[in-house]
Amino acid sequence: MEKSILLLACLACVLPTGSFVRTKIDTTENLLNTEVHSSPAQRWSMQVPAEVSAAAGDAAVLPCTFTHPHRHYDGPLTAIWRAGEPYAGPQVFRCAAARGSELCQTALSLHGRFRLLGNPRRNDLSLRVERLALADDRRYFCRVEFAGDVHDRYESRHGVRLHVTAAPRIVNISVLPGPAHAFRALCTAEGEPPPALAWSGPALGNGSAAVRSPGEGHGHLVTAELPALTHDGRYTCTAANSLGRSEASVYLFRFHGASGAPTVALLLGALGLKALLLLGVLAARAARRRPEHLDTPDTPPRSQAQESNYENLSQMNPRSPPAAMCSP
Repeated sequence: MEKSILLLACLACVLPTGSFVRTKIDTTENLLNTEVHSSPAQRWSMQVPAEVSAAAGDAAVLPCTFTHPHRHYDGPLTAIWRAGEPYAGPQVFRCAAARGSELCQTALSLHGRFRLLGNPRRNDLSLRVERLALADDRRYFCRVEFAGDVHDRYESRHGVRLHVTAAPRIVNISVLPGPAHAFRALCTAEGEPPPALAWSGPALGNGSAAVRSPGEGHGHLVTAELPALTHDGRYTCTAANSLGRSEASVYLFRFHGASGAPTVALLLGALGLKALLLLGVLAARAARRRPEHLDTPDTPPRSQAQESNYENLSQMNPRSPPAAMCSP
C-alpha cells in the first residue's frame, strides 16, 4: 500500500496543471492502470488569421476554429459568417446541424459562392469563397450558436480580412462638355493595388491628374481627368499596377458651323473611326435622297379619294374615257 501511495504522488508531480489522475485498484490493492484527462476549456475563444489574400476570379479559404466551455456538446448548433462588421453585419453564410449530426445543412449562401469546409462538431467553421471579386475585399466574422439544453453563442470580434487583388480594368471612359464650347475627358478604372492612370493624345501636355473616387468600389476605383481637349483626335487612357495594364480610347471630332464655333462634337470609343466613316456614308446618301423627296408631289390619302366614285375611277384609270351619265 505504501508503494501505491508513493507512485501516485510521483505521478502527480509530473502531470501538467489542470489535469487529474484516475486510478483503478483491484482487491489485492495493486495498481492496475492510470488514465490522464485534460480538463475542459473554461472559456469561449476563436482563432482566425489576421488576413487572407487571393486574386480576383480565384477561390479563398477563411480559417476559423473555436473552443467552448461545454464538454461533449452534441445538441443542435448553427454556424454563421458575417461580412463588414461583427454582430450586425449582413450574413453571407449560415448552416444548421441537428442533434447528434455532423452534417451542417446550408440555409444561406450568398450568390451560391460560400461553402463550409470545416466541421462545427470538431470546432472548425472554416469557409470557402468561390469566384472572388473586388467587392469581396472586406472583413468577415465567424459565429457559432448552441441550442437545446445549452443556450450559448460566440462570435469573433476582430474577424479575418479578405484581401482581393486584381489587374487593372477600365470601367468607364467618357468626354463631357465644358464651359466655352470646351470638352473634358474622364477615365475610371478599378484594380488592387489601385492602378495609376495616365492620358495620352494629340498635343497633350501634363494636364492629366489622377484623383481617387470618394466612397466608391471599396477604394478600388481611381479616376483621372483631362480638363481640356484642345485638338481633335484620339485620346487614350492607360491604367497600370503591379499585376497588369489596361487601355481604352475615345475619339473627338468637332464640326464647325458657319460662325466658326463648334456646333457638334462626335465622341467615339476604341472602334470609333470605323463608325465615323459609316456615319459619313449614311449622311451622304441621305443628302442625295432629300431633293428627290422635295420635288415629288404629295399623293392624296386613299381615304379622301373614296368621297366620290367618279373621282376615284378617274384616279385609278386616268386614260379611260369618262363614264357616261344618264339623266332622267
